[in-house]
Amino acid sequence: MNWITNYVRPRINSLFSRREVPENLWSKCPECGTMLFHRELAENLNVCTNCDHHMQISPRERFAALFDGGAFVEVKVPEPIADPLQFRDQKKYPERMKAAQKSTGEKEAMLVAEGDIGRTPIIAAAQDFSFMAGSMGMYVGNAIIAAAERAVKTNRPLVLFSAAGGARMQEGILSLMQMPRTTVAVEMLREAGLPYIVVLTHPTTGGVTASYAMLGDIQISEPNALICFAGPRVIEQTIREKLPEGFQRAEYLLEHGMLDRVTHRKDLRDELISVLRMLGNLPAPTKGDLPAPTPEELAAAAVPAEPAKAEAPAKTGG
Repeated sequence: MNWITNYVRPRINSLFSRREVPENLWSKCPECGTMLFHRELAENLNVCTNCDHHMQISPRERFAALFDGGAFVEVKVPEPIADPLQFRDQKKYPERMKAAQKSTGEKEAMLVAEGDIGRTPIIAAAQDFSFMAGSMGMYVGNAIIAAAERAVKTNRPLVLFSAAGGARMQEGILSLMQMPRTTVAVEMLREAGLPYIVVLTHPTTGGVTASYAMLGDIQISEPNALICFAGPRVIEQTIREKLPEGFQRAEYLLEHGMLDRVTHRKDLRDELISVLRMLGNLPAPTKGDLPAPTPEELAAAAVPAEPAKAEAPAKTGG
């Protein structure tokens, strides 16, 4: 009986037991609830194939789709003082930072890079909402200043992708000081005559909206992105009135003149290339390269063409 219990039964159970599917293979769309296969979702730039809902995308994934060949070089950002206020709520601030770094694989909430987009050299900065809600702290302020300084030094336009829940409360007044600092950085670009384009993604709120996110020469947004200073729930509780449908969403702001464009993520790269080349007084973008000639075509081109034979003059009757 022990032999059957200890050996035969486990073998039979292993043959017919249900294999568990890894959790990271499927993602559920928060808008329509459709289950999306991870490879299909990645190929569609984290946009739901059923309802077109634009999900969050990391800065590295965005840059891989944005730059030519997915190649870019990171711009070094000065390190700020760690935990300047010795802040603690339910956890210590350094503990929250370590948890965010472990879950995202990034050092902080903003990534700055340089590269070519449609053969147009640019500096790009992108916020990571997965890192402590993309909150604006001293590092984010340093990152924007580093991006602006690099843009001025290399004479390149700056493209910024915003995604934030506002200022970082763990840094208190120091996080609010990044609003004037980043405004000065944008003014550096203006004085140098360089374009500054902002792409607002879902969500962009709080002090980020009140500073560098709304100072672009061109303001573009992804569809249905929430863009605001105070959220709609806070406003409704304050004024005790029901807000209009779609209030503070990208389409509503476009209709009321706060945005220039609302562009689907798959069309965003082409639109940025066109806008950047127009602002830089450059020729129209190249849509694609012609394929290299085959050896047969090269050989045929190397053979000189035979000269055409002259026609004999027609005889006239005498």
